[in-house]
Order: sequence, then C-alpha cells, then structure tokens
Amino acid sequence: MRRDFNGGLIAFSRILKIFDKKTGLSEPYFHSQFRLLCTTSNSITTTHTFSPLLRQCIDERSISGIKNIQAQMLKSGFPIQLSGSKLVDASLKCGEIGYARQLFDGMPERHIVTWNSLIAYSIKHRRSKEGVEMYRLMITNNVLPDEYTLSSVFKAFSDLSLEKEALRSHGLAVILGLEVSNLFVGSALVDMYVKFGKTREAKLVLDRVDEKDVVLITALIVGYSQKGQDAEAVKAFQSMLAEGVQPNEYTYASVLISCGNLKDIGIGKLIHGLMIKSGFDSALGSQTSLLTMYLRCSLVDDSLWVFKCIEYPNQVTWTSLISGLVENSREEMALTEFGKMMRDSIKPNSFTLSSALRGCSNLAMFEEGRQIHGIVTKYGFDRDKYAGSGLIDLYGKCGCSDMARSVFDTLNEVDVISFNTMIYSYAQNGFGREALELFERMINLGLQPNDVTVLSVLLACNNSGLVEEGCELFDSFRKDKTVLTNDHYACMVDMLGRAGRLEEAEMLITEVVNPDLVLWRTLLSACNIHRNVEMAERIKRKILEIAPGDEGTLILMSNLYAATGKWNKVIEMKSEMKEMKLKKNPAMSWVEVDRETHTFMAGDLFSHPNSGQILETLEELIKKAKDLGYVEDKSCVFQDMEESAKERSLHQHSEKLAIAFAVWRNVCGTIRILKNLRVCVDCHNWIKIVSRVIKREIICRDSKRFHHFRDGSCSCGDYW
Repeated sequence: MRRDFNGGLIAFSRILKIFDKKTGLSEPYFHSQFRLLCTTSNSITTTHTFSPLLRQCIDERSISGIKNIQAQMLKSGFPIQLSGSKLVDASLKCGEIGYARQLFDGMPERHIVTWNSLIAYSIKHRRSKEGVEMYRLMITNNVLPDEYTLSSVFKAFSDLSLEKEALRSHGLAVILGLEVSNLFVGSALVDMYVKFGKTREAKLVLDRVDEKDVVLITALIVGYSQKGQDAEAVKAFQSMLAEGVQPNEYTYASVLISCGNLKDIGIGKLIHGLMIKSGFDSALGSQTSLLTMYLRCSLVDDSLWVFKCIEYPNQVTWTSLISGLVENSREEMALTEFGKMMRDSIKPNSFTLSSALRGCSNLAMFEEGRQIHGIVTKYGFDRDKYAGSGLIDLYGKCGCSDMARSVFDTLNEVDVISFNTMIYSYAQNGFGREALELFERMINLGLQPNDVTVLSVLLACNNSGLVEEGCELFDSFRKDKTVLTNDHYACMVDMLGRAGRLEEAEMLITEVVNPDLVLWRTLLSACNIHRNVEMAERIKRKILEIAPGDEGTLILMSNLYAATGKWNKVIEMKSEMKEMKLKKNPAMSWVEVDRETHTFMAGDLFSHPNSGQILETLEELIKKAKDLGYVEDKSCVFQDMEESAKERSLHQHSEKLAIAFAVWRNVCGTIRILKNLRVCVDCHNWIKIVSRVIKREIICRDSKRFHHFRDGSCSCGDYW
C-alpha cells in the first residue's frame, strides 16, 4: 500500500512539474491536489489526479497539456479504455477534433458515448460529411446507434441532401423502437423531412410519436411555413393548442409569418392575444414576426406600434420594418427608419440595403440611392447578389442602364433575379437589343427563365419596336409550353396594337381562356393611337360587360372621340362620368433639386412659390424651341376650344413646368423628371428640342418607360 502510494505521488509530482512549465499551474492548486492524494487510496488516486488536470486544460484550451496528461496516463498504467474516452472528450472541448480523432483511432475498443461525441461535434461544427462518415464506420463496426446518435446524424443527412441514406437510417430507428418512443429522434426526423421539403412524411412521423412536445410540433410548423404551406402551419398550430401543448417563442414566430402570408389578420390578432397571455409578447423573435405579420396585412400603424414596444431592435427587426414599409408603398418612411438604424449603429445586411435601395428606386431618388451605394461598398456588399440586384434596380429606374450594367458585371454570383433585374432595366430604358443579348447569355448559362424573365424580354421588344423579334420569342415560349399569364398576353397585345396590327392583337386575346379587363383595355388604347373608332366601340362594349362603368375605358373613349372631332360623343362620355362621379386623375410631374422633390400639376401655374420665375423661364424655352421648329400638336388637347386656348393648354402641361423649374434652378448635369401618366406627343416633341437648346440630357420616366432626350432626339426613336 505504501509503495503504491509513493508511486502515485511520484507520478503526480512529475505531472505538476510539467504543468508548472507548460501551463503555469498555480502553487495552491498543487497543495490542494497533494492533500487529496494523502487522504485517498491508490485506486481512486489515479482518477482524482487526472480529472481536475483535464478540467484545467479544458478551461485554458491547452492541447499541449492534454498531450502531457496522456503521456503520464500511459506511464502510470491508467486503463486505456477509460483514458481514451476522457482524452477524446477533453480534446473536443478544446476544439481539437483532429487530435481527438487520432486518440479515437488508437483505442482498441470504443464506447458508444465516444462515437456519439465525435459524430455530434462534427455535425455541430458544420463538418457534416465527417460526421456521416463516422456514423457509417460505427455501423460497420457493429455498434448500434442510440437516440443521441440518430438525433445528430439526421441533421447531417438533411445538410448533405442524403435522402436515401436518411430513409435507411429512419428504418433502423423504427427497428430499434426509437421513432415513436423518443422525442429527440422524432423531432430530428420531423426537422429532417421538413428540410427535404417532405412535409407529408414529417406529419406522418409526428402523428406516430407517442408523446408530443412543443419542439416536435414547432419543427413541423416551421417546415410548413418555410415550404409556403401556410394554411397547414396554422392548422398544426391549432391542433397543438387542442392537444394542450403550450407554444414557445419559435412556434409563435413561425405561425405569425404564415398568418402574414395568408393575410389572415383575424387569426393573427388572436395569436397576438395568446402571446400576451402566455408572456411571449416581449420575446424579440415573436415581436419581429408580429411586426412582419401586420406589415404583410398592410396594417402599417399596428406594425409601428409593435416596433416601438421593442426595447432593443436588432438587425433582423430593422430589416423587417424597412422591407415591409417599402412593400406598403411607404418608401419615404422606410428611408427615414433606415437612417435611424444607421444612427443607432446597427450594421445592415444585404437584405436591409436591398430594401432601402428599392425604396430609392421606387421614388427615383438618384442621389439618396448613390449614398446607399456608398454604404453597400463600405460593408463589402457591392458584389453580393441581393444588394447588387437592388443597385441594378435603382440605376435602371433612374434611367442609368450603363451604371446598372456596371454593377451587374461585378457581381460574384449571378442568378435568375440578377438577370431579370438587368433585363428589365434595359426594357424600361428602351435598349431592346441589349436585353435580348443578355437573355441569350442567361439561357447559355443554363439558368431557367421564369415568368418575370419572359415578361421583361417581351417588354424590351415592345419598348424598342422589335415587333418581329417579340413575336418569334412569344411563339417559342408557347412551343416550349412556358406558362404564359395574362400579363404576357397584354404585353403582346400592346406590341401588336402599337404596330397597327389591331386584328392580330384581337385574335391573340381570343386565345386566352378568361381575358380580363387589362387585356381589352390595352387593345382599346391601341385603337386610340390609330384612331380606329369602329373597333374601339366594339371593344368598349366587351369591357363594360366585364366591368360596368370602368373609368379608364370611358376616359379612353372620350379622348378618342375628341381626337376624331366627335364632340357630341365627348359630351356623352363626360356626362356619363359625371353621373358616376368619376374623376380623371390629374397629370402630375416631379423633379428633384438639391435633394428636395418639387411637384407640378398640369394647369396649376401659381401654387409653386417660384411660379413667376418658372413661367418666365418656360416662355423663354418655348420661344427658343419654336425658333428651332417646334409647333404645338393640338391633337393632344381633348377639349373643344379655340386654337389659341389649345396652345395655352399645351404650354401648361406638368412636365413642361417641371423642366422650366429645373432650368431656372440651373440644375447641374442631367435633368430627371417623373410623370404619373404617359408623355403626350406634344411634350415629347418639345422636350426633344429643349434638350438641344439647353445642351443637356433630360430623362423622363413616365407611367410606362423611360425617355432619354439628348441633342434633339429621344431614345425611343419616337416609337412611343
């Protein structure tokens, strides 16, 4: 006994000398261990010697200390089975899986706990492939997995998309009786099938589990929500409550997103009440989902109230708010909140920046967008596909397709969304050939076009007058059995109608099973362009059968009758509109000067504080334009009045007032105008000449497309 004690004491002294040099083990620690040795028998001495030292190594993350302990364990005859398990566990806790695997491979026998430790560590640290390989080796060595093995490895199967192997292991779980009796295995299986997109199989597993808990059911609800099966997610939540299982923060967060997607504010508010009752209304994840739900249901004020209740909103919460405000056409508010987020030093992610950029692009706020571009570059998102698509959209909607293409060409990764955004940018700005070349490149890269791609390509052909190319593409889409929507047909009807091929356009509408109001109204607009009163009246009757008293149809017919001199018909139309209390939307234009937006309405000459200077500048521009050949196109006036009155009416169009203001304010560089309606022929001709007079580019974004006026010509080639 004395000899064994002395041997243990000598071994312990050697270890402490090593640790004193390698890890700086303290002297009090030495004395505490010494006293422990003096009061224990030898059989316990060895265990009590090494366990605290291993804990010290784990605390200090000292792999060299673990190696020294391993050497002393071998010298002192510590059982290799027990020493191996302890050393593997300590190595993993120090983050040294390589050394842990080396120790593991040297063990003659391995306990299932050690197998599980290595498998779980690998999968947890995103080394799922290594975890699965270890699991396969375990099965080869005739070691049966337990609930901890399977609950870990099912996650790895979904990470690596190993569906067949997952099914085999599911079968093994059934044989071992772990599928229905163990919640860990059941939850892991549900989560795995959800990630495979197999919600039906996930539901079958859940139904077979003996005792269901919140984690198990929440995994299914999350799966339904992520798969877009929102109604099923709500049903699963209701079943959960019926079974007496209390939801947690993650349950509420997922089911609220589904309520938002369904726009079911009734159930959403009931769940909000349950959250308050159960005390989860202050949990950040639940609050963020609640905020998103209200925004998706267009209840902006409610969402802002929820946001104000959040004490410390994080990046995800801010992003949800900004994105939701943009989706609800509250772009200015979204940009204000984005500014607050930056002042609160919350770092934006690519989705935050993409949403802020969409806000700028919807308002055509070029300068603000460029400032956000600077933030994108600062945080290293300039090559990110999400922020990149936002920048492409911004520059496209501000009439800068060259800048949009520059961003597109620098992206690290391009996908269908990136291509769609760039093609649409070209389409809006009338660069049809460039759009078609980009579409061809997309196909050559093997990317599958979606309905947005098809619409953007057809729009590019329409805006550039590439009628034959558009018809060929449309025919190819039909042959490829591409699903074509009414929007695609409307684009083709507009293209054919503008080209004067009205009968072909009408035949195309007859191919549609249920032609809607937009299709027929598009053809009616084409009749208006080509002054085809007979067809227009026939189309009008069809439209009014679908939508009696449609305002747009009555306005188009009134304008057509005015353009063809049928003033009695004009009076009839206006009387009908008056009886129905319909009002024509006033023509409005906007121009941004020194980061301030100025609004002008047609015929409103005196409401602007600088009206005197604007009118003086406008008269001067009209005089110079007339010197270069400008003549008013009085056919654009849809009222029966004297010729001089028609001229005055044309001079008061909103885009003319906006341009006169920008010229008076001596705006540097390009003048950018936004208009809520289409630019009329007279204004189009006038702006062309004015661009030559002031020797600057004027970009006008109307309700359909961009017009780039430069040196007396327009990018649309007068096609529009």
